[in-house]
Amino acid sequence: MRKYFLSIVVIVCGVSVTTIYRNRNENLTAKVFSIAKNIQEYTFGKPEITVNKAIITDFFKKYPEIKKYQYHVNAVYKKRNYKSIWYEDNRIIDLASMLYAKVNQLEEDGIDSKFPCQDKIEGILDTKSITANPSETDTELLLSSMYVFYAKKVFFGIDNEKIRKIGWFLPKKNNSYDSVLDSLLTDPNSLNEDNKNMLGQYYKLRGFLKIYRQIEKNGNWNHIATDTAVKLYKPNDSSKTIGQIRQRLNVTGDLKQDSKSNVYDNELMVGVLKYKKRNGYQPNYLITNWQVQRMNLPIQKYIQAITVNMERCRWMDPELTNANESIFINIPAFQLVYTKNGHTELESSLLVGKNISETVVFSSYVTSIVFSPYWNIPQSIVENELTQAVFGDKDYLAKHNMESTKEKVRQKPGGKNPMGLVKFMFPNPNDIYLHDTPSKSLFEFNYRALSHGCINMDKGKELAQLLLKNDPEWSIERITDAMKGEKETTYMLKNKVSIYIGYFTTRVDDKGDIHFYEDIYDKDEKLASLITQE
Repeated sequence: MRKYFLSIVVIVCGVSVTTIYRNRNENLTAKVFSIAKNIQEYTFGKPEITVNKAIITDFFKKYPEIKKYQYHVNAVYKKRNYKSIWYEDNRIIDLASMLYAKVNQLEEDGIDSKFPCQDKIEGILDTKSITANPSETDTELLLSSMYVFYAKKVFFGIDNEKIRKIGWFLPKKNNSYDSVLDSLLTDPNSLNEDNKNMLGQYYKLRGFLKIYRQIEKNGNWNHIATDTAVKLYKPNDSSKTIGQIRQRLNVTGDLKQDSKSNVYDNELMVGVLKYKKRNGYQPNYLITNWQVQRMNLPIQKYIQAITVNMERCRWMDPELTNANESIFINIPAFQLVYTKNGHTELESSLLVGKNISETVVFSSYVTSIVFSPYWNIPQSIVENELTQAVFGDKDYLAKHNMESTKEKVRQKPGGKNPMGLVKFMFPNPNDIYLHDTPSKSLFEFNYRALSHGCINMDKGKELAQLLLKNDPEWSIERITDAMKGEKETTYMLKNKVSIYIGYFTTRVDDKGDIHFYEDIYDKDEKLASLITQE
């Protein structure tokens, strides 16, 4: 069949040449070549779209407003030997329209941004458009640029170099633009589903972003009046403020209904406890003016908290949640969670670094446990505090169970040692440890950014028991004996345990409740500003 049509092409073209030679009729020549072209396209299909590095370079000279996507666009085509991505059987594939729809709905992902060539894409995909469309090659590269734009905004977020500058050293996902595109081409419907390339927490936060934007739209985020003469509110109190708090807790879902009562009754007590648990407060019925002031933050602040934490989720490798055994520390929540085989085995309250000695965001592996540890006092504390104390009292070190060696000053094991009775070691350049503390009363405070940078926990013994649960060398009795504060004992774990120290001011728990924590290091505002610059 193809030989037959090819023969026709040759004959027609031959007739064309003869006619041209004899009559020099340009109109007839154009018509003949047009017929030949149509026959060729009918027989073989349209020629494949040609893309190469030079064409890509010329394209971005033509569209400088999207030039920043050139590197990744070229990388995607290089992986595919510069073959067309968006055309199949001479038509644009459905994924292009689906992707364009998602680009038009970026606000659902907490992103206030627009693809610079969005109008051109609209013209390409709108069959009723009367606007002159770009060439097929330009269309191909515009669609690829739109994909890179979307993937960067939604799947990848801010570049590694920038997030490291703001102090984020957790491992970032290893997915590439090419691998994500492969998965979308294989299953286009995954674009509208929870994507496996994203942390599950991302989609939970996205659901609450929609809820809080609806609250904003409803206009019922009312200001709560405060009386400076009243330091706190307790059960059975009656006040206009109580009624306003009740209304707010109904809006946030902590109360199922608003009875309009100004009396702090049993119903409100239940709502207050739920609210406090969601906001990192001690579980009691007292409502302080400080807590009311936090309730009075504009709804936009809560929305911003959700969006910046969605951004943090974009950086995270979803495989982190699949680890057999791991410790995750959330600095603003003052909380440690130990999981094993997908189940939470332990939750512990924490003390973290003060503003001037922030606990660093990074990851490592717990390699050893030190029972009844010495405290090797940091040189900064020696210089700024101990030197003056010893100058005033020559016996200061002995009185505080400390000793001085050639290289350092350390405090001996014991009940008053700031390291407590157990310490968990993980390699890091910041000399940060996770350890017990004798100052258990500090865990009763709502605000617990009180350390010099290390992480103090209130359930050190329980964590040690869990980490050594399947180790025949360490019975509960032996652990108890090693924690008497008499002699330092170091034990190297047979299996290292992943530890992640993160900073999330908002999260959704397994029950589906959203938690908000105070931004103790003022990182949210900085990140929000960085996002707008992208």
